[in-house]
Amino acid sequence: MEEIAVSKFKATCLAVLQQVNRTGEPVLVTRFGKPVAEIVPPSPAVQPRRVLGDMAHTGKIVGDIVSPVVDEDDWEVLRS
Repeated sequence: MEEIAVSKFKATCLAVLQQVNRTGEPVLVTRFGKPVAEIVPPSPAVQPRRVLGDMAHTGKIVGDIVSPVVDEDDWEVLRS
């Protein structure tokens, strides 16, 4: 892990941040040789779970989906 003095970090802050982002290696910021902060790359973004369309392409159509399930003779409405 690279160490950098706080005064140098202050002068080159943007360059240090770009370096950490590019290389993925953390940088330790020190003051009088003692650690003050640790600059680390961001953690990978967590993809939110989809709710709408979660079951897309998981069903299977078997048989006729247009015709009635039972015969028309069994319908009570048509009897009268």
